[in-house]
Amino acid sequence: MQFQKKPIPHNSFIDIAPFLDTVFNLLIFFALSLNFISTPGIRVNLPKSTAQEIVREDKDLRVVITATNRLFLNERPVEMEDLANRFREEARLNRQTQILIQADEQVAHGTVVRVMDLARSAGLHRLAIITQPKNNRERR
Repeated sequence: MQFQKKPIPHNSFIDIAPFLDTVFNLLIFFALSLNFISTPGIRVNLPKSTAQEIVREDKDLRVVITATNRLFLNERPVEMEDLANRFREEARLNRQTQILIQADEQVAHGTVVRVMDLARSAGLHRLAIITQPKNNRERR
């Protein structure tokens, strides 16, 4: 009796289905999480503008001024005096920090100017005002 081993055919096929499932799940996760990042937690009615978009960075400080003149710094309530202290602390750490001012269109101009003045007197000179882009029908 003679035993012979039958040659096993070498198959070079790689199943990439699990890899594709993982990639598509990551794609869906990142697409959904980007939508939640851009949604502000504090409701303000922004003025409309045709100005170009601001490049935002993680280290930026966002000051929100509501229609009732309540101040928020990075979504936390703050008083004007505390805001000045926070600006001074940030200027000591990094003078290139950008201050993003998101004020409701009903806010008095003087309140926005006061926040800008606090930032400049602390040594922070990169200021930007957040607005909503106008659509084509509103430009006419």
